[in-house]
Amino acid sequence: MSSGKRGPVIAVSGPPGSGKTTYARLIAKDFGLELHSAGSIFREIARKLGVSLEELNRLAAEDPSIDFEIDRMTLELSRRGNVVVEGHLVAWVLAHTADAKIYITAPLDVRVKRIAAREGRSEFEVLRETLVRENMQARRFKDYYGFDVNDLSIFDLVIDTSKLSIEEAYEVIKTFLCSKLKRLGYLEHYQRACIG
Repeated sequence: MSSGKRGPVIAVSGPPGSGKTTYARLIAKDFGLELHSAGSIFREIARKLGVSLEELNRLAAEDPSIDFEIDRMTLELSRRGNVVVEGHLVAWVLAHTADAKIYITAPLDVRVKRIAAREGRSEFEVLRETLVRENMQARRFKDYYGFDVNDLSIFDLVIDTSKLSIEEAYEVIKTFLCSKLKRLGYLEHYQRACIG
C-alpha cells in the first residue's frame, strides 16, 4: 500500500444538501472504511456550548480556535488511514493527506428542497440559513487559510447529483474510486468492493 498508511484516506466534500453524507456512507460501507464527519464534530461543539449551528458559525467567525480544533481532529483521523472523512470543507483541510478528494454538489434550489424535506422545515427558512452559513464559511476559510471554496481544482472528481439517482451517482463515484485505488496500489485489499 502507498504512503505507509494501513488504508486509503477519502475526503468527500460539498455544500449542505448535496448528498455528500449519503455517498460517504455508501463508500465507507462498500470499502470497509471508517466514516467520520466534520459536521458531526461541529454539531457536537454547538451542543456542548448550548448554541445553534448558525450561532456557532458566528462565534467561529470571531474565534479561529473553533475551526482549528475541528481541523486538528479531522487531520488526526485522516493520519490513521482506512477512513472516509466527510464535510463541507474537509477536502481543503486534507488536500495533502487524502488519497482521493470527491466534491458532491447540486444547485442551491435542489439542495434547499432536500434539506427542507429532510428536516421538516420551510424552504424559505432553510434557504436563509444555508446562504448565511455558506457565506460565513467561505469568508472564514478565505481569511484563515486562503482557501477559495469556489475553486474546485483540488478535486479528483466533481459530481452534480441533481440529475442522477443515488444509484447512478454512486456508480460513477465507485468506478472512479476503484480506478484510483488501483493506481495507488490499494486495490488488492478492496478488490471485492470493485467486483461486486
